[in-house]
Amino acid sequence: MSRYRLVLLRHGEGAWTKENRFCSWVDQKLSSDGIKEAQNCGKHLKALGFEFDLVFTSVLSRSIQTAWLILEEMGQEWVPIQSSWRLNERHYGALIGLNRAEMALNHGEEQVKIWRRSYDVTPPPISESHPYYEEIYNDRRYKCSDISEDNLPKAESLKDVLDRLLPYWNEKIVPELKSGKMILISAHGNSSRALLKHVEGISDEDIINVTLPTGVPILLELDENLHPLGPHQFLGDQEAIQAAIKKVEDQGKVKSVEK
Repeated sequence: MSRYRLVLLRHGEGAWTKENRFCSWVDQKLSSDGIKEAQNCGKHLKALGFEFDLVFTSVLSRSIQTAWLILEEMGQEWVPIQSSWRLNERHYGALIGLNRAEMALNHGEEQVKIWRRSYDVTPPPISESHPYYEEIYNDRRYKCSDISEDNLPKAESLKDVLDRLLPYWNEKIVPELKSGKMILISAHGNSSRALLKHVEGISDEDIINVTLPTGVPILLELDENLHPLGPHQFLGDQEAIQAAIKKVEDQGKVKSVEK
């Protein structure tokens, strides 16, 4: 029997997810489909009997909005939410705003997969001339974070994401878990992948094949040492989840032209 249980998920579909663009630290609301995904996630978690004591999110709207919608569907709007930039999506640097399929056409599908999924490859850094540089670095949410503006990342590998996430996991989330609280983490594709890599001990080579669909809750059951009692479980219709995973994987492929 598990000592601790934790639910983790990637936020519902965002506006740029629908457009197949690298969203990263650009703040985007959920798309209409993303709102439905979050609501369905809440309905499913309610049907399974989950009762949360605390929610953690990033400081990006799509992560927070997903948490709000889930709690509303569950009738648990009163549950406290704590937000940190350390749960943000990976910083994709100069790739932010670009279309993944077009990148695959120009640079090859394998290179795009390496940029998106590998552990220690960092994309080119964002420069001050980038169209979204000012929007990101002049945002007030980063002026009150636990790191100076000069030390905010300009691009990140998945390893970098894990490095900035681990202090928050160990200092903020783990103590709450060990106090007996049921935790929900509404995060992003790469911050969730980084956390799964750490908790489950996934190798640097195997993490490239871990893909998370939007709006699908993941259950982690842990022993007293926070070691997993088994692999993470996607909660929901498994056939639909596998189709959603394939959809995410196909984002980095060249689109075929219909004749």
